[in-house]
Amino acid sequence: MAPAPPPPVSAFTRATGRIATFDDPRGIGTVVTDGGDELFFHCTAIADGTRTIAEGAAVTCAVVAGRLGRWEALDIRPA
Repeated sequence: MAPAPPPPVSAFTRATGRIATFDDPRGIGTVVTDGGDELFFHCTAIADGTRTIAEGAAVTCAVVAGRLGRWEALDIRPA
């Protein structure tokens, strides 16, 4: 029996916030939510596929459990 597919991104909790940091050469950054939580993200999590985003940009994102035991941002979109 095959495992169940993961839920769609829209099924996760969404948050609003701003891009706090983004290291373009490494492709990693952080989002600080309006609630003050800091979420790690990789450039592949940017929804429009550009793989770059400006620091300070207002965004919405899905909050998911990451591989390293921390919450991460996914499906990052302009707010």
